[in-house]
Amino acid sequence: MVTIRCPGTRTDPMARGRPRGETRPELSREAVLRFIADNPGRSSKRDIAKAFQVKGDERIALKDLLADLQAEGVLAGGRKRFSAPGALPDVAVLEIRSRDDDGGLIAEPADWDEERDGERPRLPVRQDRDKGPAAGLGERILARIDEDESGAKIARVIRVLERQKTLALGVFRAQPGGGGRVEPVERKQLEYTVRAGDTNHAKDGDLVEIAPGPRHRTGSPVATVIDVVGSMDSERAISTIALHAHSIPHVFPKAVIDEAEAAGPATMKDREDWRRLPLVTIDPADAKDHDDAVHAAEDDDLANPGGMVVTVAIADVALYVRPGSKLDAEARLRGNSVYFPDRVVPMLPERISNELCSLREGVDRPALAVRMILGAHGEKRRHSFHRIMMKSHAKLSYEAAQAAIDGAPGDVHPTVVDDMLKPLWKAYGLAKAERARRQPLDLDLPEKKIVLGPDGHVDKVVVPPRLDAHRLIEEFMILANVAAAETLEAKRQALIYRAHDAPSLAKLESLRDFLRTLEISLAKSGSLRPSHFNGILTQVKASEHESLVNEVVLRSQSQAVYSPENIGHFGLNLVRYAHFTSPIRRYADLIVHRALITALGLGDGGLSREDEETLEQTAEAISRAERRAMAAERDTVDRLIAHHLADRVGEDFEGRITGVTKAGLFVVLPNFGADGFVPISTLGNEFFHYDEVGRSLVGDRSGHGYRLGDSVEVRLKEALPLAGSMQFEMLSEPRKLPRTTGSFQKAGGRRRSTGREKNVAGKARRRR
Repeated sequence: MVTIRCPGTRTDPMARGRPRGETRPELSREAVLRFIADNPGRSSKRDIAKAFQVKGDERIALKDLLADLQAEGVLAGGRKRFSAPGALPDVAVLEIRSRDDDGGLIAEPADWDEERDGERPRLPVRQDRDKGPAAGLGERILARIDEDESGAKIARVIRVLERQKTLALGVFRAQPGGGGRVEPVERKQLEYTVRAGDTNHAKDGDLVEIAPGPRHRTGSPVATVIDVVGSMDSERAISTIALHAHSIPHVFPKAVIDEAEAAGPATMKDREDWRRLPLVTIDPADAKDHDDAVHAAEDDDLANPGGMVVTVAIADVALYVRPGSKLDAEARLRGNSVYFPDRVVPMLPERISNELCSLREGVDRPALAVRMILGAHGEKRRHSFHRIMMKSHAKLSYEAAQAAIDGAPGDVHPTVVDDMLKPLWKAYGLAKAERARRQPLDLDLPEKKIVLGPDGHVDKVVVPPRLDAHRLIEEFMILANVAAAETLEAKRQALIYRAHDAPSLAKLESLRDFLRTLEISLAKSGSLRPSHFNGILTQVKASEHESLVNEVVLRSQSQAVYSPENIGHFGLNLVRYAHFTSPIRRYADLIVHRALITALGLGDGGLSREDEETLEQTAEAISRAERRAMAAERDTVDRLIAHHLADRVGEDFEGRITGVTKAGLFVVLPNFGADGFVPISTLGNEFFHYDEVGRSLVGDRSGHGYRLGDSVEVRLKEALPLAGSMQFEMLSEPRKLPRTTGSFQKAGGRRRSTGREKNVAGKARRRR
């Protein structure tokens, strides 16, 4: 034990060299412990030395004192911070690992020694929404340790740190005698061994979440099963992988469900009665929720001959999902609904999305409606918003509505055709003319739909026909979204825009370089509009370059985001644009609904002060949620197709090159909507160079190669369903390519038999 005499006396060896009579705080075992307890936020060795005026050789004695206190178990920590054992600092790094019964987030210290400090504390997470992006499960946060009204410890989020990849997913394979191994669900992951006592009762074929153990030089890495997610034999196994891999919330907390179940039908309070207006819903045939209804009629205003009145009614979600509620917190966390081929992960519980807010035929429903007056040439003359009670007079699918308007009504009543559909198509004719004058970006990229069989596996992949019924609803929704943004701007009301910036200068220069290889020019950046891109697409229509140019133009575009700042929507060629029409499945639309209710004085459920103060953070959070959902949906499609083709290894397929890298080629199978990789080392018996300008791989001797957009024939060499990856062998011979002005980058593509090149299959994963 080190004893240090009271400083400031001649008998204190640490006072040697100081003027006689100088005093300083007493340095003793008790004083140090008291200082640390009183100053948890500044209790490092340097802080202690400064507080007790310890200098020079005196630091050695202080170091010995602190070491003795640690050895006795009355002091914890290290050089950066000391504390009483089991104590938390004022600010700590925490990991959000679970929820409480009310759906609240629970965090635990990221660094904690249970043997030394006792049981790991579990702290409720509190977040001021103006202090940064929303924290979620699986994320690591920097938090201030505080107390609530009852004196219990809580964690207040300061900021969200980068999500830690401490857990991994895999499929458990049991082995005789206990234990097993875990097959990875991502190609870049390792295979792990699980000891007999670490299986957490997992069964063979279960999808499990594991915590990898420390790596050793020899032997396979080990892991512990943390959670059994479900059986890989279930119909939803593939989408379950995506949900967990991307940390998408998919189980509603009990408190959220209880709040939704307690909600009741809407009343006429603060509403106009529009139940006699023959609104109609037109949706996919398998839709369960209906959040928009439309109506059109000729304008009887003599000052607007040939004009039409278009009404778009949207489910009034703001009535039920109020700021500060459990429903609101969960909806903000999710950001949007996520759509997989086998299921939908909704933003709101079914009680809200499929019942109270779904615009069901013949049932009274609350809605927020916009009535728009179109001129004879399609221009919008004026509009107005109303909070209403409505009743859908007909529920139609896109296909049924299109067939009826084409003269094959089927089960659609003639009254619906004459009184509802024909006026809608007439109004659409006006809106379509206005769209043609506006000239939004018009890319021809058909979307594929995966149809699953009863076993949850792929039955077929189809390209649904693009009908005028689809375009009609799309155009009316765009009109309504524009009207919402215009109204809120006019009222100087804060909102969240759907923002789409013009292409960056770097992407435009790259696009120009590429188009020059096709002898196509692109206008200078200052005057660039979507119409310029459309002109390029028109030049290559029905040519061998059509799909290639569509792909390259798409990749040159910026990504649309949510933002409280208005930069316009380049793709739609609109000055202002906000999402208003889908509040059941997008949180951004709910914010716009609240803003309209507040700006126009339409009753309860408007934008709260906290909503307004945190628009920037909310926009950032829901933009991240949108990107997360897109990645999960894309990964699920990749896994489903790889599973579908796993028993067809060795077969030949027609494909199209959709990606060119220094590592090789990505080839999509048009009939299936998923792509695989052709390693550059398998392409030919010469070196291949990566031509960035020409989007191609070119042989150094022959000048022949492969280019983005080329149609090719490939052979399936490998399909890994869990990883969602496929590897192809190129069967098509390289073709002569035009020379570009860009520089070649050596990529090195010889046959593997030469031994000169490594197989780079799987090292690059394209993220479109």
